Amino acid sequence: MADDQSEKAVSSVSRRRFVQAAGATGTAASLAGCTGGGGGGGDSTATTTSSGDGGGKTTVQLATDADLKEIKSKFNSWLHDAGLSKDIEVEPIAGSDITNKRQSKYTQWLSSGRKKPSLLMMDNGWTLPFIVRDQLLNLSEEIPDTAKMVEDEYFNASVGTAKGPNDDLFAVPMYPDFPTMQYRKDLVQDAGYDTSGWATSSMTWERFSKITADVKKQSDVDYGFTFQFKSYAGLSCCTFNEFLSSYGGTYFGGLDNLFGPVGDRPITVDEKPVVDSLRMLRTFVNGESDKHGLDGVTGNISPQAVLQWSEEPSRKPFTNGNAVMHRNWPYAVNISGSEDNLGKDLGVMPIPHGVSPENAKYEGTGGTTAALGGWHTAVNPNTTKKEAALEVLKAMTNKQVQFNLLEEIGWMPPRPSMLDSDTAKNIPVMGRHMETFRLAGENAIPRPVTVVWPQERSKIAQSANATVAGQKAPKKAMTGLKKTLKQIEDSV
Repeated sequence: MADDQSEKAVSSVSRRRFVQAAGATGTAASLAGCTGGGGGGGDSTATTTSSGDGGGKTTVQLATDADLKEIKSKFNSWLHDAGLSKDIEVEPIAGSDITNKRQSKYTQWLSSGRKKPSLLMMDNGWTLPFIVRDQLLNLSEEIPDTAKMVEDEYFNASVGTAKGPNDDLFAVPMYPDFPTMQYRKDLVQDAGYDTSGWATSSMTWERFSKITADVKKQSDVDYGFTFQFKSYAGLSCCTFNEFLSSYGGTYFGGLDNLFGPVGDRPITVDEKPVVDSLRMLRTFVNGESDKHGLDGVTGNISPQAVLQWSEEPSRKPFTNGNAVMHRNWPYAVNISGSEDNLGKDLGVMPIPHGVSPENAKYEGTGGTTAALGGWHTAVNPNTTKKEAALEVLKAMTNKQVQFNLLEEIGWMPPRPSMLDSDTAKNIPVMGRHMETFRLAGENAIPRPVTVVWPQERSKIAQSANATVAGQKAPKKAMTGLKKTLKQIEDSV
């Protein structure tokens, strides 16, 4: 069944809602995946004469991942090819791979007025608190041409998490991250199914579960569908958010309430779509005999182990050829699709859905949904190398730089148009699945990051996990969760 492919972008957020996020600190969201040049003639140019660095060179520190640090030389070469002055050198500083630890470090640095690093790579899930505390440089004011280009050309959902009051841009998306459903194409086809069209069409969960159970039965594998449902931050922001959104459910009513106003928005976790998504998962794990399961869904396709699995533990059985279906982020496609693993036997399709967008209660839900992950790059307002840092940032928006990062370390380009290009499609492994990645990006839903989200996400994850584990009835669990969330919202 084809799915509506319209972009599920979050509209601009009012100043009041931004203020609600201002208190969010180092305990915010967990790692999601928990993964033509920019600028016109009106933007400023680099200044290197007063940098204080020896030999006429300006070194700009970039707080980033170990992946980028490992390719420092190549990265600088790409930036110079994109027009960055050869007098400017980028020094990647590898941070923690635990996202909230990196957030805490940035909070310490910026709150103390530290001048280095000049550039900071930030999780899209916690960029907002830094914006509302005036701790990032306003890019709409400093490099307006580049800011406008980003707003016009990048994935709308990603850009929405990098903007502040009055719609100003404070960070440039470095790469977005959106999950997909990965599957054993060879096993599915050997079982008699035609997979043509699967890459761009979302099937229903009912059909998905029936196919998974049948292929598992016909194949020599232990698992049908592996995914992440451990009680951790990635459950509430991402996996559970996808399941409930695919049924037309939400945490807080319409998507315009994602970022607040805290204490003055509906809490809708007890509504039928959310409850149905949990009933479906009960069936997946516990079988069709579960009295709290969902009719029409085929059961016993997922192991009890999903209740303890995060990304990597859930990926390994699939990569090793011991599962039919697997939900995960693009990095897992790059691993499983390598020639040493599944190679071209790996298929990728959109996340299935419970109801169509037309039948969903809330606009932007229903149909295939993908939790929005990814990272941005922002400028430290305390830096003494602002002009050079801005030049680096502009060079990082160059399309060839972004293609190189995709091929070298698997970072998804932030422009939807790039995923359609021959260049992207010819990149080994990832290039075979660009159509699916684009569709996921166009249907991405951000996590509801506010001042109270760190408290809410843990309660949501605990309740959802316990419900699927059979410790609570779905409706009763969500009614209780609604009361808990209301108490948290009213405490602000």
